[in-house]
Amino acid sequence: MRLSERLALAILLCSRLWAATPPIEISLAHGSAAETETRDQLQRLLRTYDLSGWVWTRKVMIEERAIPHSHPVLTLNTRHVKDDSLLLSTFVHEEYHWYETAHPRETAAAIAELKTKFPGLPVGGQDGAADEESSYLHLIVCYAEWQKMKTLVGAERAREVMVFWAGDHYRAIYRLVLDNEAVVGDIVKRQGLLDK
Repeated sequence: MRLSERLALAILLCSRLWAATPPIEISLAHGSAAETETRDQLQRLLRTYDLSGWVWTRKVMIEERAIPHSHPVLTLNTRHVKDDSLLLSTFVHEEYHWYETAHPRETAAAIAELKTKFPGLPVGGQDGAADEESSYLHLIVCYAEWQKMKTLVGAERAREVMVFWAGDHYRAIYRLVLDNEAVVGDIVKRQGLLDK
């Protein structure tokens, strides 16, 4: 290996150390085999992918049958123990909720614009979130999730993950984001909600 190649490799390795994902404490709700396997998978993903600048929590709970949620403690289930991209996407999604929670004014402005641009977003069931506000909030979160996943796993795999979610939960929300990426992105970025 030439000196210039060794120098480039050293710079790359140092940059990965400086930009590494911050340490995260991962707890298990019941200590089941599936929870343990999911914890180990998440730890591996956090070592593999650079999530610096994207992690706003320092504690994660793995609870086998829980519906993933962000607050009060980011909680993941064991459903995607065999699919790294889906678990990573779920983690990214729930982390972003912490970011938008820390930016209430910008989030409210983006939601107001999204309501005007896309009136009548579904609520409840598999298509929407719990209420109207949450459905519009999830347009922001799902858009940000997609953008971060592109940087982590590449555009093609990120799209595959979003298409999977569009057939799984928040279906109308994910479909709207997939079909209107530029419009949603313009609103999210203009309101300062995606600077990472």
